[in-house]
Amino acid sequence: MIRSPPTVASYLPHLQTQTSATAAVSTSHTISHAYGSSALSSGSGATRRPVLRRSTPTITVELDSAATTVRKFYDGINRRDLSSVEDLIALNCVYEDLIFSQPFTGRKAILDFFMQFSDSISGDLQFAIDDISDQDTSAVGATWHLEWKGKPFPFSRGCSFYRLDVINGQRQIVFGRDAVEPAIKPGETALVVIRGVTWLLQSFPFLGDRL
Repeated sequence: MIRSPPTVASYLPHLQTQTSATAAVSTSHTISHAYGSSALSSGSGATRRPVLRRSTPTITVELDSAATTVRKFYDGINRRDLSSVEDLIALNCVYEDLIFSQPFTGRKAILDFFMQFSDSISGDLQFAIDDISDQDTSAVGATWHLEWKGKPFPFSRGCSFYRLDVINGQRQIVFGRDAVEPAIKPGETALVVIRGVTWLLQSFPFLGDRL
């Protein structure tokens, strides 16, 4: 019995099955590579629709420290550049300079004060920070003195306290107090005055209501 050689048609079912399996593996590999293996379901052979996950970028704005903000404040005053100081002062800031009877309230009043300060003295007179605290993000203490062309100016030592808040994404001064070395130093006379005032308050308590 003579057997005829197999024809191409007899191999068609086998080739179709092999081609389909190859395509399925190729498709599965492509989806798994693009979306991760979790995009494919297991067991039934059905595939889930791939889900795209977009990560939201995080924008971090680094704030100046409280000490850096105060240093910028003094630097702007030294350069007589009040425009650089403006954004460091809160709109409702209260600033007490103890040589004045009343505090300066509000950014405009404070800037006007420092403008008068800048206009009344030479640019050669500069603040020099001796020490400044840097461990707190909301409060800063500083000691300083004035210098004339790099040399200490007489009777110009002082200390200041500042409280700061973060307002509209920027650290700003909301309160300040300056205590300046007096030109006339009463020494022990100051203790005599304090004792005298204390005696008056103890002897006439109604005077305490007038403080």
